[in-house]
Amino acid sequence: MSTDCLELCGRTTIIQHSQETPVGALAVVDGGGIIPRQADSDAQLIELWLHGRSRHTVRAYRADIQRFLSHVNKPVHSVTLGDIQGFADALEATELVPASRNRILAAVKSYFSFGHRLGYLPFDVARVLRLAPTRDCLAERILSEAEVQRMIMLEPNPRNETLLTVLYASGCRVSEISGLRWRDFQPREQHGQITVFGKGGKTRSILLPQTVSESIMALRRGRGEDEPVFRSRKNKPLSPSQILRIVKRAGRRAGLRQNCVVHTFRHCHASHSLDRGAPISLVQSTLGHSSVATTGRYLHARPSDSSSRYLPL
Repeated sequence: MSTDCLELCGRTTIIQHSQETPVGALAVVDGGGIIPRQADSDAQLIELWLHGRSRHTVRAYRADIQRFLSHVNKPVHSVTLGDIQGFADALEATELVPASRNRILAAVKSYFSFGHRLGYLPFDVARVLRLAPTRDCLAERILSEAEVQRMIMLEPNPRNETLLTVLYASGCRVSEISGLRWRDFQPREQHGQITVFGKGGKTRSILLPQTVSESIMALRRGRGEDEPVFRSRKNKPLSPSQILRIVKRAGRRAGLRQNCVVHTFRHCHASHSLDRGAPISLVQSTLGHSSVATTGRYLHARPSDSSSRYLPL
């Protein structure tokens, strides 16, 4: 029986190789106990890594890691830092924007880190990979109040007009709006309230103005609690891709040169409410940001003051 050392969960452990231990089922001796190997293949490691994540994250991460594995075309145990850097260089040659390239590389780093923590990989070769700094383009994605209002007012379909209004008024993510059911909406005196299940498994309630609440109620027409608020012609919830098409059409109809996406309304909600004096903690709570620093990016994207105003110009 031979032994090798590796770092598992921050501790030095010993892997024992014996004739009785088949490949793919190595045992880890840790304080006298024997822990079976957690994954038997690269494919199984992917499933363990993705388990419990949102379906949107699973779809994106699975595509990212499969893209990487197809590029290196070798088992994960054989991947070197040079292979990963070569993949990063190959991404540079694509038409992907820097933020998208960094997202893919971040997924690769997460995968290798998970495999190392689990004891499947003896080293985290992706740990030292540096992600290229990216330019913050948040300011470019924020529309003016007049542009948002034009998108809403020029929408001829009542359902879609209400959808655009709720996106702006709530700052919700597309998955939160797509999953909205009538049981999640509660009319209140002079207000309305929606409860959404959002990113990170967090549930939050959002107060809406009376005009928005009345627009939502006009869509109900006796529908049951479990039916979607925004439904398709087949009486199913509008999918994220359907909502995206509605937003894109609204942007073109309003004559906007900017490529509008659903998240545009979330950016606008944050920026416009802060411009009008909303407390940053309230905006953070409404949008479901885990850190006030994330909300604070909107203050820097559209500053209300600048030292240049104090210069003799």
